[in-house]
Amino acid sequence: MALSIGLFYASTTGNTEQVADQIAAMLPDRIHLHDIAVEGVVAMAEYPCLILGIPTWDFGELQEDWDEHWDALSALDLSGKRVALFGLGDQLGYGEWFLDAMGALCQQVQSCGAQVVVNWPVSGYQFEASKALTEDGQSFVGLALDEDGQHGETEARLQGWLPQVIAAFDA
Repeated sequence: MALSIGLFYASTTGNTEQVADQIAAMLPDRIHLHDIAVEGVVAMAEYPCLILGIPTWDFGELQEDWDEHWDALSALDLSGKRVALFGLGDQLGYGEWFLDAMGALCQQVQSCGAQVVVNWPVSGYQFEASKALTEDGQSFVGLALDEDGQHGETEARLQGWLPQVIAAFDA
């Protein structure tokens, strides 16, 4: 039986929400959407598998709703949970901090005991620095999206990423 997936996101401009909706539409029988601005993060404990969506703001900062719930997130026990991340950033306008919030979220959920699954290659992106890179610098810790500069790539990237996420969740 396929495991239920909690997709938690926060969105200021609507871009992260649109991506969350796209993911939910691609997996309608498995995804349960949660806007943390409305619901917070406590329900993460109810799911064995999580997809977390976070945009990076300004100079590598957390989006305000994630920031507001950061302490509650740090208090969760996510031991044994598999987590896939997607992050939104602007690689041209803020290339020195591209997806830094996704890197912070990765560290946070790992410190809560979660296993982060499915890295994403850095090829196809142009940025100066990112705290969302794996140790070898060859991948991001989750799916990298740029709705400002590469909106046309989002659907294909989701179609390439989601099957990997489902395989990691169902393993």
